[in-house]
Amino acid sequence: MPAPVAERPRHVLVVDDSRAQRHILSMQLRRWGYLVTECECAPDALKVCADTDIDIVISDWMMPGMTGLEFCRQFRGLERESHGYFVLLTSKSEKTEIADGLEAGADDFLTKPVSSNELRARLRAGERTLAMQTELLAKNRVIVSTLVELQKLYDSLDRDLIEARKLQQTLIRDRVRDYGWAQVSLLMRNSGRVGGDLVGSFRVDDNRVVIYAIDVSGHGVASAMMTARLAGFLTGSSPDQNLAFRKGPHGSQILLPPEMVAERFNRLMLDEIQAEQYFTMNFAVVDRAAGQISLVQAGHPHPLIQRRNGTVVRLGNGGLPIGLIADAQYEWTDVEISPGDRLVLVSDGFTECPLPSGADFGEEGVTESLRRSSHLTGSESLEALVWDLSQQSGSDSFPDDVSGIILDFTDQG
Repeated sequence: MPAPVAERPRHVLVVDDSRAQRHILSMQLRRWGYLVTECECAPDALKVCADTDIDIVISDWMMPGMTGLEFCRQFRGLERESHGYFVLLTSKSEKTEIADGLEAGADDFLTKPVSSNELRARLRAGERTLAMQTELLAKNRVIVSTLVELQKLYDSLDRDLIEARKLQQTLIRDRVRDYGWAQVSLLMRNSGRVGGDLVGSFRVDDNRVVIYAIDVSGHGVASAMMTARLAGFLTGSSPDQNLAFRKGPHGSQILLPPEMVAERFNRLMLDEIQAEQYFTMNFAVVDRAAGQISLVQAGHPHPLIQRRNGTVVRLGNGGLPIGLIADAQYEWTDVEISPGDRLVLVSDGFTECPLPSGADFGEEGVTESLRRSSHLTGSESLEALVWDLSQQSGSDSFPDDVSGIILDFTDQG
């Protein structure tokens, strides 16, 4: 049987201080189609191995100067792309000596005098091993190349996500907004580069301000894109594009009741956007002249009102998320508000954050934090809420986006 077909003839190095032994082995190898190089000592062989791509080494064990065993050790220490197949020629058959050879890095052994049939069989075994090594190296190169490309792609995506995060942060550029008689503070922290939470406010007229909180289902880019789209429907700078308004006489814009705003968004999600997403929302209109809050809760955590004396009261009727059920009906809630009171909306990133005990931070955790920080500004209270959550959860990295908005009713406008 001929030697296995390869892209080039396998290069065999024969190392033996016996010229006759080298000549016999080399003739057989060349007849079988191998490229052969001869060396009479191990130091010369090491130089050849350092400069030449040798596939198979057949070396005598007992040689003057450097033995085949030491040559094998130094051969394995060379920087080579391929492993190389190393065969030791020996008259030794003791198990301890064979173990020494294997420990030095030898792959196989041939006992002198060398049998032609056994030599060919050993070489075929070496060829198979080398073929597997070559295939493995090729696959490794493909894997490395693929990993490099994936890293480039990941870096590119990461840069895009960083820019998307910056863009998303512009949706709440003013973290504190002073309306004169009311001050609004906002907080938004994503669990990833971008998130699906949105909080905001806009002025209706001299006596009314709207605040809202939204949480789009899911995480990541898809949710972030949806929040950006929804933000465009709640802009205060363009009432004609704001879904909370309808056209009135003489080009005026009239604010809709909160429950109608929720119904409008529900129709928008199901009839026009038609995405496989939904969102929860709290939408509240604070009326200074009436001393009243009108709000709708659509699957979002309950709104909270903190009275001037620090007491925290839960508001809202629950309600369905937006974008799940066609023709869903939403109920509004009216509640009085007085100077010194504050309205608080938070996402379920706070209430559903797991604690080491197995419980959630819950509405109770939010309420207790608000009580402790009642003397602080709205912005400081939101930061204190994040601090309390991180302390109780044992981490400042949360599994979900956390967001919140506080309206402090000062009535000093």
